[in-house]
Amino acid sequence: MNRRTFVSATAAALLGPRSSRAAEGSATVLLREQIGTISPLVHGHFVEHLGGVVYDGIWVGEKSKIPNIAGIRKALVDDLKRIHAPLFRWPGGCFADSYDWRDGVGPREKRPKRLNFWAGSPMLRKLENHPAKYEPNEFGTNEFMRFVQEAGAKPYLAANLRGMTAREFNGWVDYCNAPLGSTTWSEVRGTPPFQVEFWGIGNESWGCGGDFRPEEYSVEFRRFTSWAPGFGVPLKFIAAGPSGGDLDWTRGFFESLVRKSPGLLRRVWGWALHYYCGTAGGPVEFTTEEHYELLGRAARMEQLIRDHWAIMGEYDRGHRVKFAIDEWGAWHKAGSEVAPHHLFGQIGTMRDAIIAGLTLDIFHRHADKVAMACVAQLVNCIHSLFIAHEDRMLRTPNYHVFDLYRSHQDGMAVRTVFGAPMSGKAPRLDGSASWHQKDNRLVVTCTHADAAEPLAVDLRLEGGAAKEARARVLAGAPRDHNTFEQPERVKPREMAVSLRQDRLSFEMPPCSVAAIEMTLG
Repeated sequence: MNRRTFVSATAAALLGPRSSRAAEGSATVLLREQIGTISPLVHGHFVEHLGGVVYDGIWVGEKSKIPNIAGIRKALVDDLKRIHAPLFRWPGGCFADSYDWRDGVGPREKRPKRLNFWAGSPMLRKLENHPAKYEPNEFGTNEFMRFVQEAGAKPYLAANLRGMTAREFNGWVDYCNAPLGSTTWSEVRGTPPFQVEFWGIGNESWGCGGDFRPEEYSVEFRRFTSWAPGFGVPLKFIAAGPSGGDLDWTRGFFESLVRKSPGLLRRVWGWALHYYCGTAGGPVEFTTEEHYELLGRAARMEQLIRDHWAIMGEYDRGHRVKFAIDEWGAWHKAGSEVAPHHLFGQIGTMRDAIIAGLTLDIFHRHADKVAMACVAQLVNCIHSLFIAHEDRMLRTPNYHVFDLYRSHQDGMAVRTVFGAPMSGKAPRLDGSASWHQKDNRLVVTCTHADAAEPLAVDLRLEGGAAKEARARVLAGAPRDHNTFEQPERVKPREMAVSLRQDRLSFEMPPCSVAAIEMTLG
């Protein structure tokens, strides 16, 4: 039993069973126990040519009456700037391993139309000539880079390992990074270099990315990363990691890599663990038990990080390689999508917001291990922050969680201990904290999973005192969500905080996510 589990269990025993009154919860922030800097990249996002993510989501076209920036939905860019969105992974996902980057460059009117990887899905088979089914390549590398630049973020490109060669991969690096006029591809690009650092070498190579065994994928990874042209840009390669708890994939890849040469570990910047907690019930119709069940599955992310990290350490004793968890979220059954082409589109509820907060807090608590993460996906798909269709767009509760949590970026994660009775299979109270030296500021975020009862929380600072504090909370019933008719039904509001130097107290509403910021003395 680790320290967090022991303290939480002890607190639960002391507090006793839930009653009709607000049960007490405790939180301790250990300011002197530093974990590591929280990289802004752990608040990253995922963009795939899937359903309505690109066409109808990001891309509306330059001739659209919808306000746009060179064809990119302007409202989306504005909202992404607000939350300091740091990174976008593109073009997939499974789509990446069928994508020829050359189809999406050059004059838009001359680009070919291709069958989309997802065209065989039952939902899309019903459609005729639609961009979700037949990829028009209107949104290619230049358009993606413009989107990233407008949002003030960094690009992360996923290379086609299943369907293309290492030479063709090198050509994409050339296209993105070669000085203008120095190579033929740089002339086709026609802009200053994009300076792309982050490159995914394949995607889910255990499945749609080639059905490899880990040892086979290790060979492909070495081949694609051998002598890749840098053009002065320090390339950071992300290897296709495991699906959830597949520890054999992690062990097989690292063992094969190190057997060839221990020095090859230097080529691996990130290890791309993928984990979807799935669904329990429907996306907007589910029972209280299903609410707790799904939150319990989401909490499994912490153990996955620990388990894979231990295996990585057997071969990488200095733990140079960090996690790049570039697909995570709740993946619900179909039925709540707002348009017939929005494959895997789902309405985000307060239950999903709790999952978002709970997961981001796990990443913060493991800031020494997690260097990058991308929620799947940005808009109109899976655990999205936005729903958009034609001229309408809304922010889901997930968006507001990222807004509440943005103050953690670049902060020093410090130890936290939370204690409260469990809510079914889910941790009733959990969270993370970060200290910001520049302005001596402490940020604490936490989730409260209980669907019905509020929770009075006593938060103690060990190693410091607070001069002032302010808080915001996102709360609602587990099924609550925003719609085009009620786009602000679920949004953050101020939360009262009582301050006594080294101790704060506040009450979290049922099913809520909170952010407390303190100026320390």
